[in-house]
Amino acid sequence: MNTDKSKFPKVVIVGGGFGGLQVAKKLEDKPVDVLMIDKFNYHTFQPLLYQVATGSLDGESIAFSLRKNFAGQKNLRFRNAEVTRINPEKNTIETNVGEIPFDYLVIATGSTTNFFGNKDIEQNALPMKSIPEALNLRSLILQNIEEAVLRTTREEREPYLNFVLVGAGPTGVELAGALAELRNHILTRDYPELEKDHMKVYLVDFMPKILGSMSDDASKSATRFLKSMGVEVLTGVKVESYDGQEIKFEDGKSIRTRNVIWSAGVMGVIPDGINRELIVRGNRIKVDSICRVEGFVNIFAIGDVAAMINDENPKGHPGVAQVAIQMGNHTAKTILQLMNNEPTVPFKYNDKGSLATIGRNKAVADLGKIKFQGFFAWVVWMFVHIITLLGFRNKLVVFINWVGSYITYNGGNRLIINRYMSKTLARKVGHLPKDELVR
Repeated sequence: MNTDKSKFPKVVIVGGGFGGLQVAKKLEDKPVDVLMIDKFNYHTFQPLLYQVATGSLDGESIAFSLRKNFAGQKNLRFRNAEVTRINPEKNTIETNVGEIPFDYLVIATGSTTNFFGNKDIEQNALPMKSIPEALNLRSLILQNIEEAVLRTTREEREPYLNFVLVGAGPTGVELAGALAELRNHILTRDYPELEKDHMKVYLVDFMPKILGSMSDDASKSATRFLKSMGVEVLTGVKVESYDGQEIKFEDGKSIRTRNVIWSAGVMGVIPDGINRELIVRGNRIKVDSICRVEGFVNIFAIGDVAAMINDENPKGHPGVAQVAIQMGNHTAKTILQLMNNEPTVPFKYNDKGSLATIGRNKAVADLGKIKFQGFFAWVVWMFVHIITLLGFRNKLVVFINWVGSYITYNGGNRLIINRYMSKTLARKVGHLPKDELVR
């Protein structure tokens, strides 16, 4: 239960992602009390999750303690808790550590993987939206390569060494490139019993091109880079089912595989208590021009969980970090304006461009009207990601890892710390209740 007696308005931020961090940062030294709530006690730098999944980086190197990040901010407190319900009529939220009141609420809960209602795929494919999920994926990749070593024929090895990535946005493209580099530079070093051409990497998307949100130049270059690395790019292909053994497509084709990684869509994470009429496509909350949940005067939603639909953005803003950061900055200013009875201004997104890396010396960049690909784009990609990581130690560790990998072609940490077991298999062997999921 909350026992705070402060005279200042209380701003509760649910979520310690890019948007939540920005709101809290901009409210430092302001006449408000800030309470941040997150089910994890760390911020995750999601753009580098794929490198954790492929063993290039440790999970700790892309995570940073939220308490440490705000150690010097006197008007902020943090609670490691999970929000179960919002009570707008009472101006409170319910959590697993008690009920907490608010004067202003910012919902910055981000997104999770969207399987579009396909339960078979949800049970058998792997998502990659958090560090625990990335570590599960790392274990699965390594476990299946180890299993392949034990098989005596190429046909027996095939399902363990076929990797299918569904969704050819930046996450899918970057992960496909990382897996291709693992095959091209590491596979036969670590596993001399295997041959490079035994491992296949497929990148699948139902759209006609990869990196659909980027320019045609970026898409064509990324496709060329991936194919030069041995990735099979399958566009205009829709997945029908996956049972853990074989992935089937609507055109009748199929691939035997135990490795399906799903990055084909995301959906907002919304606590109970928000009227269903306010939730639109992608499980996002409708907000007005100042990021305020429609119909409320003191509840905001930002980032992946927010849908600001207007003539300029008929589908809402893209689910990228820059949107969350800019919405967080705007929302903090708006709260202060409302407190002081000052006029507010509409949110205007400033698109600073998009970057995606495909592998060693290969990346694509769309920075406004400037578009370039190749080595220079790769250098820009590395620089941007290093400077936006939280914590000097994390920046240093990631940089050293990248330099080591570049020089040796064999960096990273390919350890199976905790063995991964699929949800379906866990239920079969009695390790998982019917209504519970493996994390």
